[in-house]
Amino acid sequence: MTRGDIFVISAPSGSGKTTICRALLSRVEGLSLSVSCTTRPRKPGEKDGVDYYFVDEGKFGNMLNSNEFLETASVYGRRYGTSRLAVEKIVSSGSDAVLEIDVQGGASVKAAVPEAVRIGILPPDWETLRARLTARARDSREEIERRLAAARREIRELGNYDYLVVNDDLETAVRQVEWIVRARRLRRERTIGAVGRILGKEGEERDGSSNG
Repeated sequence: MTRGDIFVISAPSGSGKTTICRALLSRVEGLSLSVSCTTRPRKPGEKDGVDYYFVDEGKFGNMLNSNEFLETASVYGRRYGTSRLAVEKIVSSGSDAVLEIDVQGGASVKAAVPEAVRIGILPPDWETLRARLTARARDSREEIERRLAAARREIRELGNYDYLVVNDDLETAVRQVEWIVRARRLRRERTIGAVGRILGKEGEERDGSSNG
């Protein structure tokens, strides 16, 4: 069975990464979201095992020491990690794994799995990003400024990603990410088996006609 791909999707806070990922999973068959572990508190409405696996520092540390993570990152004083086993289960079944992680984690995944595909989501401009963070009305002014400072660093790092999508219009951005996923599935490494199947059938037909 052909192994699936790993798609890393990263973006600065407020760029629409989560919305795009959810839409992508609903539109493209054979995609599975790898749910990360985190030590941060659960927010209202979040579900354990769906949004994240919420663990304490002790549990996270034990998993880290046991080399259970494909990547880890520290963001705003909280730790995040992607389960190595969970990703392997997805790709070994032939499905594609979607990792919704930050640029720090994206760099670690690329180092560990060079063939991983990294897609960066960008805001259309700086003022739009600021407006989106403010409109969420869930962060203090200080928190917004901290996120904007982090966004500046993250946007620079996204320049190293394989693909970049500007989220000016949500529908267009989702469609562009979908095109990337579907195009990757058509590359030679994943479709070369079709050549053997076609030629094998042709050979059987030739053998049958010559015997007749």
